[in-house]
Amino acid sequence: MTWDGDEESEIILYDHPLSPYAQKVKIALLEKGIPFRALRPDGIGSGVAGGGFSDASPRGEVPALVQEPDVHLFDSTIILEYIEDRWPEPPLRSSNPLEQARQREIEDVMDSHFEAITWGLSEIRYFGRASGDLAKAMEEKASLQLNGWYAWLSHHLSDRERFEGSDFGWGDLCAVPFVNGAVGLGVPCAGHLASWLARANDRDSVRRAREEAEANSFDKPEVDLDAIKGALAQGLFKREYRDHRLEWMIKSGGRSIVSDGIDQDNIRFIDVFHS
Repeated sequence: MTWDGDEESEIILYDHPLSPYAQKVKIALLEKGIPFRALRPDGIGSGVAGGGFSDASPRGEVPALVQEPDVHLFDSTIILEYIEDRWPEPPLRSSNPLEQARQREIEDVMDSHFEAITWGLSEIRYFGRASGDLAKAMEEKASLQLNGWYAWLSHHLSDRERFEGSDFGWGDLCAVPFVNGAVGLGVPCAGHLASWLARANDRDSVRRAREEAEANSFDKPEVDLDAIKGALAQGLFKREYRDHRLEWMIKSGGRSIVSDGIDQDNIRFIDVFHS
């Protein structure tokens, strides 16, 4: 790896173990052997997290990457591109322009479409945003949608072992945290895609990110979900309804979930950035 003489400058990654966006950045750093310290921001999810995290991430989202004095970056795609450009060895991005475009397609789909579904399932399963017939109908739609994206991913994977071909790379690390999340929510993949997932999970970088996520899952007995739901009911904890998540809720039957969240002031939207 190339450090250009700045080994003393510590890299801090603000993250949450359950965030697939943060997981893909951790996987990239681990694959490149770049030392970093992961921090969970105080007050994350409240919309009022402060300190170095809010300075680096004006959207109040993880991940954010900080390396003093000049590096303060947010958005997982931008952070990944910075990491690849700053520390190009070993490469995670193909040198072929068409392959690069295809890997960016995978990243965009996982970030902007696939994640909205798993996030919506979490809203229903863990935070009780819907119940009864509404919850059942939305879960069925989510399962159908995820299987549709599995088919799309399988098409892109084709008969290759990895999305990058023979090497683990950009497309693989951008897909695996999201697929692991869907499988954990009870929507397994099958066939060649399942074989790809098993191979990806065997990598040390992916295993570490996955195990940390599993240890912090909302269904673990040591996670006080009742306290989190209580904070949600009081508006102290606000789930962020970004554009793709809001679209999924509306088109999948959750219009009442959105209006209830607005009325109860326990969902949030992005505000104007402050310098």
